[in-house]
Amino acid sequence: MDKSIFNGMSDLPEEDKQRMSTMVDQLQIRDSLRMYNSLAERCFKDCVDTFYRKSLTRNEEACVLRCAKKFMRLSMQVGSRFSDLDQGAHTGVSQ
Repeated sequence: MDKSIFNGMSDLPEEDKQRMSTMVDQLQIRDSLRMYNSLAERCFKDCVDTFYRKSLTRNEEACVLRCAKKFMRLSMQVGSRFSDLDQGAHTGVSQ
């Protein structure tokens, strides 16, 4: 977690800071799980269309892997862009 969010809260008691830190950690975990579930649902809906076997066909498996890679690559690019924007905001540089 980014501890810099607590810079403006130096007057808070340590117990409250710890409680807030725990809440932020829990929210980040929840968001990560939501993203993972969204990815799994999206790729499954887009790629799996036969239910005649217990396992995925070769084509379905390849489709799911491509879908997941695209999603992860996009997520990394968006995260990187937000990080750049946040860093620019903290240094006073406009993007």
